[in-house]
Amino acid sequence: MKLIPVILSGGAGTRLWPVSRRAYPKPFMKLANGSTLAELTFERALDVSDDGTVMTVTSRDYYFICRDMYSKVAMSEMHKQIFMLEPMGRNTAPAIALAALEVKQRFGEDAVMLVMPSDHLIKDKEAFKTAVKEGAKLAEQGFIATFGIHPTSPETGYGYIKAGQRIEGYDAALIDEFKEKPDLQTAKDYVSSGNYTWNSGMFALSAKTLLDEMQTTSPDVLSAAQECFATKNIQQSAIEFDTNSFAAMPDISIDYAVMEHAKKRAVVDSKFDWNDIGSWNSMAGLADPDEYGNRIEGKAIAIESNDCYIRSGDRIVAAVGVDNLTIVDTKDAVLVAHKDRSQGVKDVVQFLKSNNHDAAIYHQTVHRPWGNYTILEDEPDCKVKRLTVKPGQVLSLQKHQRRSEHWTMVNGEAKVRVGDDEFILKNNQSTYIPKDTLHRLENPTDNDIALIEVQCGDYFGEDDIERFEDIYGRTSND
Repeated sequence: MKLIPVILSGGAGTRLWPVSRRAYPKPFMKLANGSTLAELTFERALDVSDDGTVMTVTSRDYYFICRDMYSKVAMSEMHKQIFMLEPMGRNTAPAIALAALEVKQRFGEDAVMLVMPSDHLIKDKEAFKTAVKEGAKLAEQGFIATFGIHPTSPETGYGYIKAGQRIEGYDAALIDEFKEKPDLQTAKDYVSSGNYTWNSGMFALSAKTLLDEMQTTSPDVLSAAQECFATKNIQQSAIEFDTNSFAAMPDISIDYAVMEHAKKRAVVDSKFDWNDIGSWNSMAGLADPDEYGNRIEGKAIAIESNDCYIRSGDRIVAAVGVDNLTIVDTKDAVLVAHKDRSQGVKDVVQFLKSNNHDAAIYHQTVHRPWGNYTILEDEPDCKVKRLTVKPGQVLSLQKHQRRSEHWTMVNGEAKVRVGDDEFILKNNQSTYIPKDTLHRLENPTDNDIALIEVQCGDYFGEDDIERFEDIYGRTSND
């Protein structure tokens, strides 16, 4: 049996704003131990992969972030990694269908896929591997196996699986039905009955079983996925698809498209711990409380305060005489919420989106394939950034219609093109790029370089970037 872990890495994680934002979502958040959920998921995938091969379905925006984080975990295995890039979100059914088509083509239709979201936390690796082996054996027998988590409380934010008849020879049962997120009393009834588990969103299934089931349960999704798969091309060691073909696929989850109607469904009796970290309350539960029930990460002080969760960044956060609050501080935004309202954070994000505020999408520091930039000042007539460019990386050849730019090197040397001129820009030297002028910057050194960019004009949006050459394959307004 060939086992291929398939990581689904996408989603905005709006309930964890202001740390999780669309341009840098929940899987890339650092936990208290310094690791990210994406790195920990990749580690688990490597643990169960036969030969170190892991497939990741993600967006082009997240591809370079995923790749960099994975390389921290296992640089020696990076040549075995398969990345499939989505030009837009189309939910889990299309993503898993495309992954199954790729697995079938590369490894054969009997290869087993372990589908796992990138933003879950599982600490007990041995129990996880035991459950995966059980799920893989079921997948070999034509089952679509899920991994049910024994509920520890009547959570209303999770879906539930009702177990039916036990499957002889396996630590698993047939699935009677899937239940959507219930109200509190229904959740209490589910937990007390002992017949329900939380739906973890992980699956073990063969490529053949999934594609055969989709032919019956969701032929429209399968047909659209096959048409989209036919457009695939490989750029920068990643698989990409035609945007129009991808957009034509239905936006539907694997639960609705397949699982609710599949013939052979099983739920593995999983013994591992599991946390999808779906709210700040879940994140708070990862930190140890002090004698007053306060859970603190970073530079924070709690005086005459009880049962608060405080996460600070570079600044000191002081809480005095308050109870049951969630306080999260970042460089450009602060969240203060009652712990009972932690699910309402998504409403803040929706408000920011409706008002076209960048804080719904971007942090003050924005990550790019070549490095990152931090916004130092943002005014109607100018914008100031500090750019950090990684060794060997190159910004796109581009120009702007509505702004000019000044570059000043503050650390290192850069190879610069302005118009038809190419030259080396050294420490403490500057150059000017007029409007409508081709320009590019490259780091030819072995160390990070840094520069200050001052933009002057009447508009500084990303859509004022016209790209002509780009080694990362981005379109003109990416």
